[in-house]
Amino acid sequence: MFFETEPLDTILRAFILSGIAVCWVVFMVRIVGLRAFSKMTAFDFVVTVAIGSLLAGAGQATSWTGFLQAILSITALLAVQYLVARLRRGSDRFQTVVQNEPVLLMTDGEFHTEAMDITRVTRDDVIAKLREANVLDLSQVRAVVLETTGDISVLHGETIKAPLLEGVRRH
Repeated sequence: MFFETEPLDTILRAFILSGIAVCWVVFMVRIVGLRAFSKMTAFDFVVTVAIGSLLAGAGQATSWTGFLQAILSITALLAVQYLVARLRRGSDRFQTVVQNEPVLLMTDGEFHTEAMDITRVTRDDVIAKLREANVLDLSQVRAVVLETTGDISVLHGETIKAPLLEGVRRH
């Protein structure tokens, strides 16, 4: 691709193509915005993983065609992600199709075993998150929510305001 000798060509190709590909991704993220690598929805997460894979493929390309295909695929994924984000903002119906719904796993110190069974979250998973949130007593826990991203949020304290649980599914 660059040089006649195999080892030198492989080394330089890896550095040059990886450098170009990373610069392209940074450039595209500057255009699309920081949301490009967020994990707000399952869709965002899939795009992030796919871009990582394509970036690796671009760095390992053995031809200009393979390199350009990876770069164009990254561009297409970011364009689709941008379009989906715009459509989500403009349509509640579209948002419900694309985005998972957060699920309530615990309220006022009580575990919701049905919700935990449906979401395949164990009591140990929730307890670990409670420890991470420095909960000292289950009675302090107002709510534990499995977020659309797969993260678990722990809300604890004296009271909880209703807007914090808007859109959260209860089982």
